[in-house]
Parts: sequence; C-alpha cells; structure tokens
Amino acid sequence: MSSELLINSTQNGTRIAFLKYKRLVECHFEDNSAGNFTVGDIYLGTVKKIVPGLNAAFIDLGYEKDAFLHYLDLGPQFRSLGKYVKLVQSKGTTSAKLSGFKLEPEIDKDGKVDKVLQKNQQILVQIVKEPISSKGPRLSCELSLAGRYIVLVPFSNTISVSKKIVEKEERQRLLRLLTSIKPDNFGIIIRTVAEGQDVAELDKDLKNLLKSWETGYQALKTANSKDKIIGELGRTTSILRDLLNASFDSIQVDTPETFEEIKTFIKTIAPDKEKIVRLHNNKQKLFEVAGIERQLKTLFGKSVSLPAGGYLIIEHTEALHVIDVNSGNKSNVETEQERTAINVNLEAVSEVARQLRLRDMGGIIVIDFIDMKNLDNRKLIYDRMKEEMSDDRAKHVILPLSKFGIMQITRQRVRPETNIITLEVCPTCNGTGKINASINTSDRIESNLEFLLSKQNEKNIKLVVHPFLYAYYTTGFPSIRMKWFMKYKTWVKIEKDSSLAIVDFKFRNSLDEDIELNS
Repeated sequence: MSSELLINSTQNGTRIAFLKYKRLVECHFEDNSAGNFTVGDIYLGTVKKIVPGLNAAFIDLGYEKDAFLHYLDLGPQFRSLGKYVKLVQSKGTTSAKLSGFKLEPEIDKDGKVDKVLQKNQQILVQIVKEPISSKGPRLSCELSLAGRYIVLVPFSNTISVSKKIVEKEERQRLLRLLTSIKPDNFGIIIRTVAEGQDVAELDKDLKNLLKSWETGYQALKTANSKDKIIGELGRTTSILRDLLNASFDSIQVDTPETFEEIKTFIKTIAPDKEKIVRLHNNKQKLFEVAGIERQLKTLFGKSVSLPAGGYLIIEHTEALHVIDVNSGNKSNVETEQERTAINVNLEAVSEVARQLRLRDMGGIIVIDFIDMKNLDNRKLIYDRMKEEMSDDRAKHVILPLSKFGIMQITRQRVRPETNIITLEVCPTCNGTGKINASINTSDRIESNLEFLLSKQNEKNIKLVVHPFLYAYYTTGFPSIRMKWFMKYKTWVKIEKDSSLAIVDFKFRNSLDEDIELNS
C-alpha cells in the first residue's frame, strides 16, 4: 500500500496530511502557540476543587478552565505516585529509577475522591483528552509513556500484549523478551507494531522511554505548580511514530528546519526509512502541488460526494454527529431498488470511515443508510464497516444496522474535531452580499503593480492569484503578462494558489516575502 505524509509549515503551526494512494485520509493541525495542551503531556497540577457529588476533582494546570479528574482515573497506584512526587521534591530520592521504591497499597476502586485528595494538594497528572468546546482538559494519574513498540507504565509490574497480536508463540516470545529487560516497578504494554521485532529494537525503545522518565524526574525536582514535567512528542513526530510502516514510500516537508528534525527522528526509530524523507523545493506550495488544498475544500463541507453519484450529508450537534446517505442520481441508473441501495451504501461505508478519521469525529455517530430489506445485505454493510475501520487508531465500537437502516458508532474523542471552513467569505463585501464590479480586481492589481515597479523599484516580483485569475493573466497572445513585460521592461512571475479567494491576490518580493499593500 502506498502511503505518504506531507508536512506544511505555516506561521500559526504545522499542517499534516496523511495520504493513501494520493487520497487524503487524515489531516491534523499542530498549533505552535504557547499554552497548547496535548494528549500525553504530564503536568504538576494543584487540586482546585473537590466535588463529592461527581466523585471527581478539578485541577489547575494554568488553562482558562480547570481540568477534570475523576476518581476512577486516579489509578490503583495513586498513593505510590503521590509518595514518589513528595520524595523527589523533598530530595528524598536521588534517582529516577524505581527499583528500590516500595509501592504503596492500591486505593479502593469503589472509594471516594474526598478521602484521597485534598484541596491545594499538588499531584502529577497526564492529559488524556484535550480541551474541547467549553470543557477543560481531561486528566489521569495512571501515567504512561508511549514509544514506537512499547508503552512504559511507572509504578506497575504488569506486562500485557496487544490483543491484535494473535499468534500464541509470538505473544509468548514478546512476553519473555520484555520480562528479561524490564526494570523493577515499571509495567509495559506491548504494541501491535512490536510483532516480529528483535530484542535489540525493543531494548532501544525501552531505553528511550526511560530517558524521558529521567528527564521528567529532573524537571520535577524544581517544578512549580502548572509546570509541564514531560512533554509528548509533537503531533508530526507522534503520527510518524504510530503510523510509520513498510507501506510508507514518501515523507515530504517544505522547510529545512522541519526536514532536519524529521530526518533525525526517522533515523532514530527506523533508519531504513531515512531516505524517503524529502525536502520540497518547488516554488509552488507543497499542498497546492499535491492537490491537498482542492481535497480539503471538497471533503470538509456539509455535503460530500460519492464516486458513482450518491452523496453524504454530515450534520453536527452538541451531543452527536449524524450522517445521512443519499442515492442522488444513482436511483435513475438501476431499476432494482435493493441493488441500488446496496451499491450506494457500500460506497458510503468507505467514505464514512474516511470522514471519521479525516475530521477526527468522536463521541456518538449515527449513520442513516438507505433502507435494505434483506438481512444479509445489512450484515454485509456492518462487516464492511468493521473492515474499513480496522486501521483507525481511535478506539471505537460499531453496532449492527437496525431494521430501519441506522448504524451507531462510538469513537474515542481525545482532541477537538478537525474543522475546515469550506465556504469563503467574500473578501470584497465581507459577507454583505454586495460587491463592486469584478473588474476592480484587475484594476487593483494593475495599480499596485505599477506602484511597486515604477515607484518602489521592486525586482523579481511575484503575483499570487486564484487559478481563474492566473488563466486570465497568462493565456492569449499577447497575454496580459506579456503586455506588462513590454510596458515595465520586467517579467512578472505569476503563481496560482487555490486557497485564495477568486478576487484576492498577493505580491511577493525576491525573498518570497509578502509585500504589504495599501489597497
């Protein structure tokens, strides 16, 4: 299977596109702004409020909304964690190792939060769900550090193997290997990708995780409340860690800094894949050349087309997501109603599974398929959906179709849904519905061009416009661009960018920096 990762760096953050056979499957945005809370980050928080009625507490991490910590998320080894934090901060221990650490008795799984926590108590917590809508982060005290092949769990001695590794001999081999290298009082979860790996690779992964724990120990010694103790990898590197496999044949980035960072990371986790990392040197934007901008505009709308004429309508509510499957003009092609329904529904299954990953939709998803009378056909749709979602990394549960053609899916939600606005507000009217004559756009471009070339004496100027305007300025003989050359005695480079509105434009200088315009 051909898989690609495209990484586009912007002023506000990083856009990450995951493609299979050139089709967009996942899209992520990594915000570079300060105060960004990421799943996996470990903080030193302070208990702000205890709510016995919810059997939970609210923790101050410095976010505008206090984070939520339920009693069940404290974990059985909460007393051991609390004891360790106190020892480190009071310099009662001089090592990050837990080999000589005596674990405390487990807390009662049916206990009460006010018997375990106190107001203003400092505790070590991990983000398990990013802030979503009006809610703060969701927390856990069952700390875990995720690596490529294993997950390290402090204050535990349990080793467990992914259920997706089904061969008994392989499970026993991995258990035997990890038991031989596991340090005391650290538990291990063996991930699916560990299947077939030798002890050297597993040991290397374990040492990297222990090094992260050592870094956290050093930070904890002098940490204040709200400080980040251990930071999860960035969104880009964590996706590479989780997704990188033999099917990957290309990773493209568009900045030298990101290129070096990704290449170094790949060299660490999979040296044989280092050669697939490439720097995009084309003058056109990476997402533009790869057709990602066009896919984003067509895939994130309320209506999504299916290949053979059907379409999906995707609605969002506070409580759930609703997806309606429609046959469109497909019903005019085939005479047999059941066969039409099955063909459209099968196409819809593939697109729905893709949309869930693409938009990172979580919570309850209700899909209204076209009615099918045959029970075997409904089972076929259910089985196909399970197959299509088998690669989905988010935990999910799929229920069979009801007799009304309704399927229910619950999907883990750990971060805000990816939402890209596909409807553009007219930059001329700002949404009022009234604009000046469209000829004004070419007049504004002409006016700014004359000012930049004649008054500012700019050299190697570039004009960036929508593809429609690009065609307007470059086609015909002589083209408008050719007329500019004869008038100003300089060649104006023109670049098309479909992310721009049709009446929007930019001028760039020889350093490829945007030129500020007065009009």
